[in-house]
Amino acid sequence: MKHAVGHQPSALGHQERLAWLALLPVLSTILYYALPADLRQFWLIQFAPQLLGYLGLAIWANQNPEPLAKLGLSPSLLGQGLRWGLPTGLVLGAVNVSVILWLIPLLGGTIDFLRDTPHAKAPPLVMLPWAILLIAIGVELNFRGFLLGRLLALGSGSSLPRRLRASLAVGGSALVFSFDPFMTATFKHLHWIALWDGMVWGVLWLAFRNLWATIVAHAGEVVIMYSVLKIVLE
Repeated sequence: MKHAVGHQPSALGHQERLAWLALLPVLSTILYYALPADLRQFWLIQFAPQLLGYLGLAIWANQNPEPLAKLGLSPSLLGQGLRWGLPTGLVLGAVNVSVILWLIPLLGGTIDFLRDTPHAKAPPLVMLPWAILLIAIGVELNFRGFLLGRLLALGSGSSLPRRLRASLAVGGSALVFSFDPFMTATFKHLHWIALWDGMVWGVLWLAFRNLWATIVAHAGEVVIMYSVLKIVLE
């Protein structure tokens, strides 16, 4: 491992500018759940936290040197990202398919609504693998590269132990990811799956500071889930 979990390289520490911008999508996610139910149905409101995240990312990247390195997107990390991302995605995909197809019905839950999600309605030739890969890149840039990385930067000056700061950052980013308004509106009770996904991807990013790894893991998992569920739910 290039970096131990909880290690905070100087390039990601207190020298960062505007790391607080990552708090905007966090606050907007919290505010979303304070809105009346009828307002939460509007797609622009559902996407507001992610849009603020991308806006904050763009501003932050313009104000800090070597943003790709800070995000974990250095070209030299691609090989390592493939080595760790592919098996992680395969395992998560198999686990989550088992949970959705076996455990959820066993507990009395329903998965029929998955047929009506935007992902299910999109043609397979569009989703596999192009749309899935683009979604994985966007989501990982937002929630791991930007949100998780900036939470770590914000906590770098804290007196808390490094491992505790890292755990809080990973857990916080995973919660924001799992409770993203679009996530909960689209996947309903299954949005909890995104919580352990976010934890795994967060630990993976933290261990290597490699966003390629989380992108590959995310895309690989969704390819498996989409392919299996598309067949089963047809």
